[in-house]
Amino acid sequence: MAEPVKRQYRSAKRAAAAAATRARIREAAARLFVEQGYVATTMREVATSAGVGERTLYDAFPTKAALFGHTLGVATVGDEAPVRVAERSEVLSAQAEPDAEEAIARTVSYATDLLDRAGDLIMVSVEAAGADPDMRAAADAGARATYEVYLALTRSLHQRGALRPGFDAEAAADIVYALASPHMHQLLCRHRGWPLERYRAWLQDALVRELLDPAG
Repeated sequence: MAEPVKRQYRSAKRAAAAAATRARIREAAARLFVEQGYVATTMREVATSAGVGERTLYDAFPTKAALFGHTLGVATVGDEAPVRVAERSEVLSAQAEPDAEEAIARTVSYATDLLDRAGDLIMVSVEAAGADPDMRAAADAGARATYEVYLALTRSLHQRGALRPGFDAEAAADIVYALASPHMHQLLCRHRGWPLERYRAWLQDALVRELLDPAG
């Protein structure tokens, strides 16, 4: 019985080592992509910064686009689990929250944490979209996915009669999409130096004022 236990131990040890290597690669890649931009960053620079061989890097990520996609994806959701933002328990529970203001507060909390982790990388893909088709595809896909999350929230608010008179779910989602955008986060938190808590409080207050029926 000892041999299967040893094999399981060695397998777990290899998996942990591979995860640690991916984490070093992600950290190096994220820093270089943000500092230099997508186009200017090379796979060789990432490998050197991460302390791995180029062969190791290419074995894990055959292309720079694959590396960027992985780095951005993990930064977006916060882990390597293959669960999209729209399917995360925090997002689903916010949409199901019966109190409209609390539903917005939970959504804002999740969105601002996400932007704090991934906003800089999202902006890298936006800024590189005009020069690289892979980045254009990544930026467009991310924008669509983000809008769908906000639309699910505003549909839930609309169904409960919580939106301002004359607002439908799509109009309300447009407002969330604009105010909670990575562009706004970049302007306020990176350019103007707002701390995360100030940005979160402003966004929550703004969405409550803009979206909800004041008589409700």
